[in-house]
Amino acid sequence: MPYFAIAELSPTKMLPGIDRRAVWMSGVMLTFFTFEPGSIVPEHRHPHEQITLVTRGAMRFTLNGTTRVLRPGDGVCIPPDVPHDAVVLDEPTEAVDAWNPPRDDYKA
Repeated sequence: MPYFAIAELSPTKMLPGIDRRAVWMSGVMLTFFTFEPGSIVPEHRHPHEQITLVTRGAMRFTLNGTTRVLRPGDGVCIPPDVPHDAVVLDEPTEAVDAWNPPRDDYKA
């Protein structure tokens, strides 16, 4: 699939208030998240490298014990196996994540 439209990618309910869409190739994946206000991504870790960019709204993001509020244009680089979590603030929020390697569990 060389071309795609985010709206045409199949959404997956990831957690309450959180939807995910994904597109990938053999060595890279992008995921497009929509978050309802107050939604929570519990602390977790994974073996993948991840870069998150907030494109709308705001979230409180904690990476390895350090917390920042991310707003449109702000991002975070997450190394493999580092604990992180997020709490979406009081407005609808969107973010794009880049992954290496692609997450097999996110392929719909």
